[in-house]
Amino acid sequence: MQIVVATIAHTPYAQIICDTIAESSKVRGTGIARRTPEYILSKMEAGNAVIALEGDTFAGFCYIEAWGHGKFIANSGLIVHPDFRGQGLAKRIKGEIFTLSRKRFPDAKIFGITTGLAVMKINSELGYKPVTFSELTDDPTFWKGCQTCKNFDVLTRTEQKMCLCTGMLYDPAKAKADEEKNKVKAPVFNRLKRIKERLFLKKPK
Repeated sequence: MQIVVATIAHTPYAQIICDTIAESSKVRGTGIARRTPEYILSKMEAGNAVIALEGDTFAGFCYIEAWGHGKFIANSGLIVHPDFRGQGLAKRIKGEIFTLSRKRFPDAKIFGITTGLAVMKINSELGYKPVTFSELTDDPTFWKGCQTCKNFDVLTRTEQKMCLCTGMLYDPAKAKADEEKNKVKAPVFNRLKRIKERLFLKKPK
């Protein structure tokens, strides 16, 4: 199994990607925003997508969308072909698209909205945190993309404040701050640990 950055060489897979997304939406009975082959092709041409292949057979896909003048990035359209599900492929694809996103847009906040518990778990492992929709991009074009979702009426009735999807966000600035904080805490923790060990292991005279 190979997971690579998609290019124009992968143009023949655009239709099966769209068909797999549409079929998954029907089977799950949940909202998945549909995409056209032309849209998928634009992501491949820009180098903003990854594709998983078993030889020449399509296995999975995911792409990057930039919103709010690049301040926000979404990893969208995650799909695994039915023949390759149950093998941990979705997690591998999410990891690759996350790495590509951090490389291409290092300062952008990465977010996603999903109804899938499996995707939520993967996002959590990557460092995403659940957030309200108000913390996500306010770019109207992004929310317009939800119009093909069967739950779009819920989003409009709540004035874009909530839906059946859960919003999740990875903030690189906050992640860096948390990392620095942990670096400071680690020496203190280790020092206290050594003191406790000496106290408990100290032999009575």
